[in-house]
Order: sequence, then C-alpha cells, then structure tokens
Amino acid sequence: MRYCLRCCYPENCRPSILFDEHGICSGCRTFEQRRSETVNWKEKQQELATLLESYKEQARKNNAPYDCIIPISGGKDSHFQAHLITQIYKMKPLFVAYNHAYNTAVGMRNLTNMVDKFGCDLIRYTTNPKTARKISRYMLKKVGDITWHYHAGIMTFPIQIAVRYRIPLMIWGEHGEALLHGMHNLEDKVEFTKKHRQEHLMRGFEPEDILDDPQNKDITRTDLAPFFYPSDDEIGSLNLRGIYLSNYYPWDEFEHTKMVIEKYGFETFQDRQTSFNLYQKVDDFFQDTHNYLKYLKFGYGRVTDQASTEIRNQRLTREQGIELIKKYEHLIRPKNLDIFLKFVEMTEKEFLDNIEHLRDKSAWQKKPNGEWELLDWVGNHVFDKGIEDARLQIKEKWYSLKTPKKDSARNSSDNEDEELIFL
Repeated sequence: MRYCLRCCYPENCRPSILFDEHGICSGCRTFEQRRSETVNWKEKQQELATLLESYKEQARKNNAPYDCIIPISGGKDSHFQAHLITQIYKMKPLFVAYNHAYNTAVGMRNLTNMVDKFGCDLIRYTTNPKTARKISRYMLKKVGDITWHYHAGIMTFPIQIAVRYRIPLMIWGEHGEALLHGMHNLEDKVEFTKKHRQEHLMRGFEPEDILDDPQNKDITRTDLAPFFYPSDDEIGSLNLRGIYLSNYYPWDEFEHTKMVIEKYGFETFQDRQTSFNLYQKVDDFFQDTHNYLKYLKFGYGRVTDQASTEIRNQRLTREQGIELIKKYEHLIRPKNLDIFLKFVEMTEKEFLDNIEHLRDKSAWQKKPNGEWELLDWVGNHVFDKGIEDARLQIKEKWYSLKTPKKDSARNSSDNEDEELIFL
C-alpha cells in the first residue's frame, strides 16, 4: 500500500485520493493551496456577504419567514455556522435537524444549547427507533453502513423544509471530501448538489432504490419519508442554492471548537474509545461502531482522518499521528458494539458476515484459517524515502480540547456513554 509522505492517508482512501510525483496526496496539496498567502480570504468573505444579502432579499420576496436554513446536528460545526450567520452576517436562520435516533446525552445538551444561545427556531424530524433499526440492518448488509439514515436525513429533510417555506438558501459548513481528500480545490467553489448527496453521502441509494429492491422485506415508503428529494420543478421554481462556508473561510475546526466552547458553552465528550478527538460527532452514540466498520472495510478509520488534518495544520508530526492511529484505530472492538447488536437484533457473526464482501482486498487478505489480516498500515512507512522533504514544521503543539463535565451530567447517570437516547 502506498501512503502519503506528508499525512497518513493510504492510496485506497475513500471516496478517492491522488498522489503527485513527490508522494504527497491531493488532500495535502489542496490544504496547502488553501493556506497559501495568495488566497484573499477577506475578499471571499465580502463576496459571501454580498451573496447573503441578495438571498435575504429573495427570501423577503418569497414571503419566507426566515432568511436561510442552517442544517444542524448541534455539533461544533453547527455552532460555528450559527455564529457566523447570526452574529457576523446578522441573518435570521431556521435551524433544521434530523434526529437519527442514536443520540448521546452530550449531543442533546449541545442541541438544546444552540437553540437557546442563538435564539433560533428549530424544526427536527425524529425517526422512530423501529425504523432506524430496519434501515441500519438493511444498509449494513448492502454497503456496510449503519449511519445511512443520518446522512440521508440531514441532506434531504432540510431541502424539503426549504421548499415548504420558500426559503431559497441552505448554508452548510465544510465540504468534507474537498478538505480531507482534495476532491475539489478552492477555485471550484463547489456547492451542494443532489448528485453529490446521492453518490457519496447516500452510497448511491435513493429511497426509490430501496423500495424497488426485492431484498427489502420490511422498509416502507412511510419509513423513508424524510429522504425523498423534492422534484426538479420544486427546486427550480425556488432557485434553491446550497453553499459551503469553507469556500469563504480557511476552516480550522480546532480553532472553531475553541471559540464555540468559550463563547457558547459547547460541550465535548469526556472520553472516546476509537478517537483521540473529543469534539467530533458528539451527537452520535454509535460513532465508535461506525469507525470500527470503516476500519474493517478499508484498513484505516477516522483516526487517520483526524491525524492527517492535525498534521496539515502543523499541530502534529507524522510520527505522532501514526502513534495515535496505533493507539485508537487498530483492531479496537468498540464497547458499544454489543449495544448496537442488541438494538438491531443481530449476532456478532452476522455483523461480520455482512461486511465480508466489502473488505478491500488491497488492504486485507484472508488467512487459511478464515481470519482476516491487514496487509499493510502507515506504521510500516515511517522511514519511507521523501518523508523529510514532505515534512511540515510544527507551529502549535496539539492538545486535547475537553470541556469540564457539566453539572447536569454529574447529576445524571455515571455511565452516560451507555445511554442510547431516542428523542
């Protein structure tokens, strides 16, 4: 396996990644471009201000009750988006959330905090646990993903609400694939599209595909209600547009998180089994199991994403990143896997059998005894030729962003990480 000489990404990185003649990946090169002194962020932010004013006027013409929609989870990006839009650009957004039913206590407190601190209205669609169970089981078998309904919900339900209320602008935070893997560069100024949503965030599946699948035995049209994308005519008549704030801001989630902790009281996890980062995905109870699935399929997981980001931000060396990958990513069976298996009524053997066909053969091979073994990992590439030439110098030492445990948490269960909250 080939690995980036600057960060920790392998060549089988999903959805795609490229390496240049110097052995540096497209994600690192795109990040380098974004940090270049030639980028005039002030000019981009003025462009954003002009765009927002024009859509505020369009919302008024539509008699829309809100200027724009911010799809939120209650996480650190949601807080930062709301800060920019309400405090810097003085807009009146509607918050729209999709409740995937796999909530954490911390996540619920953060969502409540957002509505309170920013004084914005919230519309939240709640999928019932039985539906979440059916969809997670189905998508685990199809594509090895227990979180399909998360992405389908937050990428579709806000669009339904925009059409219903005639709100012409959706405001997203970062474009993940652009920042992590370099799928798009800054000049592309990529915006939200139905196609990207389907191909990358919904694994190629629209609700109609599930309903038409002979292997689907129990998922109904009602179960899939929040995932049906509005028609082209509805989108066109509204001239609906979805923008990413990462096209207008350098985007450093570490710095953003520090700010929203200090200014708005955002709360992190206290501990994480499969991540050294305590502020990402704090709303997702089964994130550790999701990370585990990614590792079992591709031979790398979310810690590789996190370490590579911090290396690019010059807060970690590549060697430090590799040590974190070794500690948090390698063959760690998450504690909450047992809770997930009980919830979806599945044995661990069934769970593993479902992803057997999804193992990336460039990362894994099956031994004669039937066990899978990892063919390679970035830890075998500490001394590859060219690493010193690719190395970035540390500018700021990384440290764990961790908030004190809230009084409300102290007064509740001592085992919050074992509390699966549906509502």
